[in-house]
Amino acid sequence: MAQNQPQYVHYTCPPGSQAQPAPQRQSTPAHSTPQPPLVAVGDWTKNLVELAKTAELKKHALTLQLHTAHILSAHASLEQKTKAIQDVREQKNKLESERQRLLNCLRQVNEDRDKADLLESTIDRECSEIRQRIAQISEGEYADAKRDVDRLRQELGHPPLPSLQNTLDEKSSQFLTERRLNGTEKRAAGDDGAGAPPGKKRGRPKGSKNRIASASKAGPSALQS
Repeated sequence: MAQNQPQYVHYTCPPGSQAQPAPQRQSTPAHSTPQPPLVAVGDWTKNLVELAKTAELKKHALTLQLHTAHILSAHASLEQKTKAIQDVREQKNKLESERQRLLNCLRQVNEDRDKADLLESTIDRECSEIRQRIAQISEGEYADAKRDVDRLRQELGHPPLPSLQNTLDEKSSQFLTERRLNGTEKRAAGDDGAGAPPGKKRGRPKGSKNRIASASKAGPSALQS
């Protein structure tokens, strides 16, 4: 009859658990009863589950911190972009206001220029009409009256009257002389007042901006006055 050999189970316990020390191999006499296998002591299954969950928690916590850092960085960048947009919009509003002001000025300048062109055309047309009227009178009624006056003056022994051109030249010379004298007097008055304390600066005459508009309504006589 064969002898029964004893069997041993080797087990490494997880941390924190207790295990019975492995018995030393002893020789058993024949016909001895075999011993049962060794069993670990403690709730080692629960400890393994907790360790796995702890490792998973650390992994997810690290991922969450990384995403949180990305979100905070994105929020900071978004605040900077928002402030930049506000600054650009304020600058855009200022530029739009300046653009509207310049457009209004340009429109006013164009209107004044159109009025000046219209006034120039009107004055040129009136000057042409006046020249034609002068030529008509000079060659017609004036010439007849001049011949009658010269004839009567000759019969009375008086010299003839000067020609119309001589009269016009005399009037023109007299006008230029008066204008030159007035300019000399104004310069002399300005030199005399050079040492006096400066008075109020002469600015643009009030209403001069609308001078062209008023002159275009009143006619060329308004400019000549």
